[in-house]
Amino acid sequence: MIAGLHGTLESLTADALLINVGGVIYRVFSSGATLATLGSPGDPVRMVTHLIVREDQLTLYGFATQDELRLFEMLIGVTGVGPRVACAMLSHLPLDMLYEAILSENVDLLATVPGVGKKTGARLALELRGKLPQGMVIAGRTAEPEDADVIEALRSLGYTGAEAHQAVLRTSKQSGLSTEERIIAALRELADS
Repeated sequence: MIAGLHGTLESLTADALLINVGGVIYRVFSSGATLATLGSPGDPVRMVTHLIVREDQLTLYGFATQDELRLFEMLIGVTGVGPRVACAMLSHLPLDMLYEAILSENVDLLATVPGVGKKTGARLALELRGKLPQGMVIAGRTAEPEDADVIEALRSLGYTGAEAHQAVLRTSKQSGLSTEERIIAALRELADS
């Protein structure tokens, strides 16, 4: 099994990247979160990977962190969740938000992911209940409860949950702002990115 790759980024597509490892170019499918952190062609890349072997193909999925890979492997272990849906989940919601949604059995939030309806969201919560390690450390801060209004306002304006969550995290260092001012600051952050 291929447990990881270290090489040079050749190119990026919407859902994958090409990595040159000693003259062999690997196509590695990944989440939007990982793809956004990789840089540009020619940059060095290090990823942890999961190889899926099927009768007619070998498919490699890679992630920037071990936590993202562990959650991906748990997601594909759920009935009805394949690697593409798992990558969509990791792309749509930040890792900490997805982890918390599963732990708190927030089916409504899980159902916001394209390809995941309420039934699949409920199945995720049911099958992963108790399987996610309590000590699993997710890098970064989770959104505070008072951030929920700002995130909901951004989502009503058409931004994804992941975009809204990241904008709130980037603007959280500005203290003493009202909800309206925080929404404006988050919109500025989204416009600059």
